[in-house]
Formats: sequence, structure tokens, C-alpha cells
Amino acid sequence: MRRIDPNRFHVATRGTSRQINRQIALTLISSHQPISRADLARRMKMRRGAVGLLVQELLADRQIVEGTTGEAARGRRPTMLYINTRSGSSVAVDIRASRTFLMLADPMGQPRSDIVSLPTAQEPKRLVTALARRIADLLKSHAGIVGACQGIGVVVPGMVDPGTGRVIHAPTLRWRNVDLQARLAVATGLPVHVENSGRACALAQVWEARNVAARVRNLVFVSVSDGIGVGVVVNGELLRGRHNIAGEFAHMPLNVDGPRCSCGAIGCWEAHISNLATLTRYFGRPQERTSGDHAFTIDNLIARARSGDGKAAAALQASARYLGLGLGGIVNIIDPDCIFIGGEITTAWDLIESSVRTALAERALSPAAASTDIVIVSAEEHPRLRGAAMLVAAPTFAAPVVA
Repeated sequence: MRRIDPNRFHVATRGTSRQINRQIALTLISSHQPISRADLARRMKMRRGAVGLLVQELLADRQIVEGTTGEAARGRRPTMLYINTRSGSSVAVDIRASRTFLMLADPMGQPRSDIVSLPTAQEPKRLVTALARRIADLLKSHAGIVGACQGIGVVVPGMVDPGTGRVIHAPTLRWRNVDLQARLAVATGLPVHVENSGRACALAQVWEARNVAARVRNLVFVSVSDGIGVGVVVNGELLRGRHNIAGEFAHMPLNVDGPRCSCGAIGCWEAHISNLATLTRYFGRPQERTSGDHAFTIDNLIARARSGDGKAAAALQASARYLGLGLGGIVNIIDPDCIFIGGEITTAWDLIESSVRTALAERALSPAAASTDIVIVSAEEHPRLRGAAMLVAAPTFAAPVVA
């Protein structure tokens, strides 16, 4: 049970119950579309007339549309309801240490364009200028194809102030106190939402209407890429903490005698399992982040491991073990229903799964915890970009805060 905060609360008004029912209807339509008014009423356990009024409001606001007619055993065939995916669009931006990726998305966070990319300029002002130019080109080339742009969602590998959109610290980008949200909003003239990449990935899983996350209330998303992003959802809400650093498992110490992390500390989890850490282990010397056409990437290393390169396979297995040890710590602390893992290393999951699960079991405090479900989110699903898109789309479906 949750105690009402006497200093921060929202009093219910005459329209509160209607607003809640409207959001419930919108969420059920997104989860079960196509759905008839009768089926919606049954799922909401409300009278058809009351649900019909909610549907008319949603139709008038162009949040949903009527589509094909369904089958009926007798009587009039029902008209099916759908989320209106043509009512608007958003720009999703995934900033990484080496490259930055962009795409257009619909109001459900689904891709509406090909993914384009550009090198990530280390200086924020240069990156914002390049991003604004690329965003303008993307919107211009799809004018008339997608709805009006409702905003830009940006994910970054670092800590973000959710109130201001300021990047507090992004070690892999070497950024501190960068006012990314305000700068990009001025450069594009559009609303901008900025979030940590791991949290955005977790958010995308929560709002993905038909996947396994829709059936769980507590989950962790771990994104393994240039750095490590972790998002934690407890009771359906993102965990942030007082200083907005809750869930920063990437920087929990795994070995105090280990390699130096990008954050400056020694032996962080990220320093053992990031793409750069795996490549460093393979070459036997520190690797620099590069984005050129001829750069040797984690994908190249995985390909070598599959072709019989023992050194590449050993580097992968070492990262897999450290990944599992870190997951064991997360399981002991959070005890989630499910752990989602994304990033390039997941393309080698068939090679590393056994090592990951063995290491997790070594650290887990109980057999049940050791068997926590692990779901792989493939790179083809672009979880970071989907998370960026949901920064714009999710508020439409969010439950109103009461009490």
C-alpha cells in the first residue's frame, strides 16, 4: 500500500474518474486492437452506453479511428477500433559515444522511416547543430507521409535531470551539465524530451502493449553497448531515486582491482562488459572509440568467434561471465519478474547464454532467483530508438496521478 504524501498530492475533481476511464479505454484499445465497442465494454466492465461516450470523445480528439467491421454471430456487425497512428509523429534520437541514430515514429512508437545516423561530435554545440539539420531533413523528406511532429525523444548514455532535460554526467560522451533539452528545442523549434538510455529502454518495454513486459510489474532492462545502460521498473513505474541515479548498476564495483571505467572509478561493471571492454580484452590493450568505416567492432569480434577464433571466443565468454555476475547482484537487490537484455552482444546469445546463467546462479541468493526470466531484445528491434520514441508517445497513455 502507498501512503499519501501530505506535502505532494493531487486532489480528485469531478472529472477525475472520467479521465481515468478514458485512459483505461485508450490503453485497452492499444493493447487489444482491433477491438469492438462491445468487447471494450466487457473488458472495462462498464455499460455499453458509458463506453460509447468515451469512444466518441476519443474519436473526436482523433486519438482513435474506426476501421473494418468484425464478425458477429447475429445482429449488426461491429465496427472495430484502432489507435490513430496517423495523428502525429515523433523523432527518436539515440546518442552513443561513436554514432548517433535517428528515425521517425508513429504515436505508438513504431518506426515510420528508415534509420539514419551521423558521427557523434564530442562537443555538444556541434552535435546539436548537426542533429537539428538532420532532423529537419528527415521531417522534410517525409512531409505528407507522417502526421505533424509532436516532439523529439532523445536517449543518452548518462544521468539526466528529468525536470530540465540536462545531462548531468555522461562518462562515455565526456559530458557534464550539458543543457541538451533546451539547446535542441531552440535549434529545432520542437518540444524535446531527454532520458537515460537504459531507462528509456525499460519504458519502451512497459508500454509495448503485446509483449511479455505488459504482464509484469517489476523489470530491469540492461543495454550493453559502448557503455552500459540500466533501467529499473518497480510496480509499473521507473525507479529514479532522490538524486535521479537509482539503477546505475553499470557503476557498481565488480572488482576493485579491475580496469578503470569511463566514469573514473576502478572495476565498474561497465568496465568489464561494455563493447569496448570486450574489444580491449581481445586485443590485449586499451581500445579507443572509433566510428570510421574500417573500425573493428563487437560485431566483427562475434563473427570471428563464430568462425573459430579462440581468442575472440575467450573474450566473449569472459564478458558473458561478468555480465552474469552483475545480473546476480541486480536479482538480489531488485528481485525483478524479468530481465531484458539489449545491445550488440545479444547477437551472440547462443554462444554466451550458458556462461551468463551459470555466473548469475553463483551470485543469486536462492534457486528461484537464479531462474529469473531473461528476455533478449534483438538489435533489429532498436530498443533505444523505441525508447526515445516512447518519451513522446507514453504521456498520451499514462495514468493520471491521484492522491
